[in-house]
This record gives sequence, C-alpha cells and structure tokens, in this order.
Amino acid sequence: MIINKSEWISFLRQYGPIPRNDNMYDEAIHRIIKRKKMKPIIIESVYLSELIENFKSNNPKSVILTGTAGDGKTFNCREVWLELGGQVDVWQNEEKIKELVLSNLKKLYVIKDLSELKDEERGILKLFINSVLNPDASNVFLVAANDGQLIEAWKHVESDLQTDGVRNCIEQMLVSEIQEISGFNLKLYNLSRISSAILFPKLVDVVLEHPGWNDCNNCVLRVDDQTDKKCPIWENRKRLEGNGDEKLIRSRVTDLLELCELNGVHLPIRQLLLLVSNMLLGHPEAKDRLMSCSDAMKIVNDNKTSLASIYRNILGENLTERRRESTDVFSTLGRFGIGYETSNTIDNILIFGEDDPDLSSYYQQLVLDDTYYGADPTFRANQKDYLEGVMDSGELFLTSLRSQRQRLFFVIPKDKEEELKLWQLTTFQYAGEFLTDVYRIAAKSDRVSTQIGSRISQGLNRIFTGLLAKNNNELILATSGSHSQAKVSRIFEESVSVPRKRGESMQVKINDFGKLVIEVRFSPSIPAVELVLQLARYEFLSRVAEGALPGSFSRECYEDILGFKSKLLKQLELRRKLEEDTNDESDDLSFRIIRLNQDGLIDDKIVEVNYNE
Repeated sequence: MIINKSEWISFLRQYGPIPRNDNMYDEAIHRIIKRKKMKPIIIESVYLSELIENFKSNNPKSVILTGTAGDGKTFNCREVWLELGGQVDVWQNEEKIKELVLSNLKKLYVIKDLSELKDEERGILKLFINSVLNPDASNVFLVAANDGQLIEAWKHVESDLQTDGVRNCIEQMLVSEIQEISGFNLKLYNLSRISSAILFPKLVDVVLEHPGWNDCNNCVLRVDDQTDKKCPIWENRKRLEGNGDEKLIRSRVTDLLELCELNGVHLPIRQLLLLVSNMLLGHPEAKDRLMSCSDAMKIVNDNKTSLASIYRNILGENLTERRRESTDVFSTLGRFGIGYETSNTIDNILIFGEDDPDLSSYYQQLVLDDTYYGADPTFRANQKDYLEGVMDSGELFLTSLRSQRQRLFFVIPKDKEEELKLWQLTTFQYAGEFLTDVYRIAAKSDRVSTQIGSRISQGLNRIFTGLLAKNNNELILATSGSHSQAKVSRIFEESVSVPRKRGESMQVKINDFGKLVIEVRFSPSIPAVELVLQLARYEFLSRVAEGALPGSFSRECYEDILGFKSKLLKQLELRRKLEEDTNDESDDLSFRIIRLNQDGLIDDKIVEVNYNE
C-alpha cells in the first residue's frame, strides 16, 4: 500500500517537542520555507499594524518590544522591517543592528535582540536615549528584548541624569504595565500581556486551514467512515476542527489556557505552536514521538492508533515523563491533574457502565459511540480482563482508564458539564465556576453572585480566626493578642460588612490594572486593600469554606491569606487613628474574646481590665 508523504506534515512536525526544533525560531523559519516552498504559519500580530503606523507617521516614537522568549518579538521586528521597505537579505545577515531610512526621512535602527549586542556596539544606546528624550531627533529605534535583558542592558551604559531618567522610565512602564509615559518619546509593548487563550483559537484556525493539508487528499489512509484503518493524523485534525458549533476540544483547551493566565502563568506563542503540533502528530512509538506519514501507516497496520489520541497528546502523554515535565506547556497543563483526578460517577461509567442500567446511556454516548479512541479494542480488552479478575490486568487497565478520563474531559457535552461534574476530573474542582461565574462576570463589570461572595468570606473568616466559623456576611478580623499570624486568633479586632454598608464592603472585581481581586474597603476615606484572586487561591478559599484544613491543603495560599489579613489590620489601625476620640482619657481597657456558638457562628465575650486602685 502506497501513501502520500506530505511535506506539510514534515514541516508541522518541526514545531513539536523534538530535540532540534529549529523551525520554532523566526530566523530559521524562512530558510525552511524557502527550501520547501511552504506557506508559513502566521497569526496576525495584535500590535503589528499599530507599530507600522507609528513608524510611517510624521512624528514616530521609538519602540521597545519585550516579553518572554517565544512571544514573537523577532517576528514583529521583521514584519515591520519588510513593510517599511527593508530588504530580506539585509535582515538575514549577521549584523545585530539594522538601519533603514524611513519615508519621513528619519533613520530607523532595529535591534533584533538587545542581549546579543557586543560591548563595542552598546554605544548606540546613547543614541537611543537621545531619541527618547528628544522628539525632534533624526533617529528612532525598534528594540526587542526580554524583560530581564531590558533592565540588565543599562548596567553597561555609563550612568548620568539622562541615562538614569530613561532607565527609570522603562522600569516604571514594565512594573506598571503601561505603554507610554508623558515626556518620553517612547512606547513599550509587552507581548507577554497577550493572553494565550486569545492566540490559541486563532492558531488552530491557521493550522487547520493551511493549504498543506491538500497533500492528504489522495492518501489511501484518509477515510471518513468509522473504520479503524484511517490515518490518526487525519482523525486528530477532524476532531480538532469539530462539527458546526461543537468545537469542544479547542473550547476546553482555551479554558485551560485562560485559567493558566489567571493563575499567573503565561505561555508564549512558541509553546502554543508546540502544543498544536503535538496534538495532531503525537504518538509514543513514532520517531521523536511525533508521527510522520510513514509512521502513520505502520501505526495503523499494528493496530496502535488509540495511542495517537489527541486527548492524550494535549497533555503530552506521548512523551517521556522527563520530556513532558521539561516542556513548559505540558508542565503547566499537567498541574490540572487531568486523568489522575476523577469522580465515582465517571469511573463507574467507564468501568461498569455497559452493565448498569442507570449508566448505560452515558456509556453508549461517551464510550461506545467512539470506536476510534473510546471503545477501541485495547480499552475493551483491558476492561474485560479487569472485570474478570485476570491476574496482572490491573496496571494495564488503570493506564487505559487514565486515558479515557482525559478523553472525557474534552468530549463531555456542555449541557452535561454540571450533571457529570466535569471539573472533578481536575485538581481544581472549582475551576469552571471560577472562570465562568467569577472572572467572566467581573470582567463584564457585573456583580459576582451573593452565594460565591459568601463562600469567599466564610473561607477568609476560617483562616483569619482559625475557627470553623459559618459567618459569611461579614469579615471577622482577630488576633492572638501578640501577633496576627497565629493559627488560632481569639481576640476580636473588628468586623467588616461584606455587603456595602456605611462605606464598608468586600467585593470581587477587576481593578484598574486589569487584575481580578478581592477588594476590602473600610471607609470611603481610606484606600481599599486588595488581594489578587487567581485560581489556586479561589480553590483554596472554596475548599476551606467547605471544611478543608487551611494549612494542610496549601501552605503557600495559607500564608498569602495571612499576609492579606495583616494588611487589613494595618488599614484598620489607620481608621482607628482617624476616628480616635482625643477627649477620652479613660484608663480602662477592654477586649473581646471570640468563640463559636452552637450554630457555628462567632460569638464574643467582653473582658474588662481596670488599672484604677
């Protein structure tokens, strides 16, 4: 049997997690494209048109592009260079500083990578400083640099008032996440601020619509019926594409990526390219664990197509454990524990569903209807041996079971997410609620539901006091008398109303910097105290509110919340000073000791100390 050997598949394979994936670097992409005459994989840059417009204007500003490795800094620089009339051969030469006269007669200097400048070339940074401080200068710059390199570069420039002023300006833009500062002829674009959840669907569309797939049109393994003899690469492509509005795989992956961003983990486009390539081509027995066309034929003939499952490949299961943990995107997605976490309902469906009348409809829809990656011969055989008690069958079946849990996370229909408790298949059981009912609601400037606000306040109260309190309509601030970080705090300091009342409130909102926060306000005249609310902290607070012990669940989150409590107590002290009655000269001292009443609510008892003889 003869199959087509697609140049496109070979090209796409280079983006995956192979030992030498030169294709992931902008400098190497165009050499390969030119040699193979291949259309590149390009996503429209968020800022590209804005950058080009800036340099074409009569009064352009110098620009710094920063971000992590793989965010597209070099790509944007090259596209700007070519759009402004720069030559390809000049861009590809070894010079680190490119020069181009613009239509506005200013000279543009492009520094492709600030860290690669030699000592004798660093003098150009003085010229850069002049262009930033003098809008009428005859030069403008386009500079690419990673965050750390951007700060490090200034240590090699002789310090003076002008240099220090520009360095401080750049540091302020980085820290404050702003693009411009008045008085400086400079813009800073941090490409790491572009969410991977926004880029991923666009990248999927570009890859799926690439004309290279036409190579597969006449392949004997491209069949669209239910036979198990079809190409696993083509099958993965069809599943990623989805039917009509049912694009569950990309939707679920996008949700995971958005949760990663909200948890403070950014994945650059280079990692997203790696992910998509692995999703389509991954197989543990292929060369470099990524399928070529020849590999696909052998895998089909050996009846091992189930190991090419796109659902496993999303999590890097085709790779060795070491390779998986050393690859950012798989290490990050692996923290969700998909496949390792489960629920009784899901496991009962997978193990006993065929013979259980209450679960048989789920088993039919979620397992039997998918004969390629669901009820494939390997899973069915392992399941049969396990149920019949065949010796040594347990480990094989548990491996199959983990793969099926991973598949179910990406195929359970949206209308059954709540019924089957989709997010119990992950480490973060409240992740779905956090994304849809907290972050996305707050992003629309809507109020997060009272039920969620009450659970957050209850979790905070249990950590603040160390007691299993049920109070959820007020925050209870308490200390141990000596310090605020004690595990159990019984000295009542103050309560803060959760609903807005006399200037007090606790709310979940998006702050001025675009961060999701818990904001506690003591009064209109005192600045509010904020705690960034990311996924791990939300899960922690929700679990504590449901009865988990704070210290045992997450030591890091526990300490973060105690730090938040300390900030609240400092702000409380400020309010007390503002409200202090200077005429009260009483020597009497009283304090309130808190305890739980029979309903689990915090009660208090006043203790008075009198120093008068």
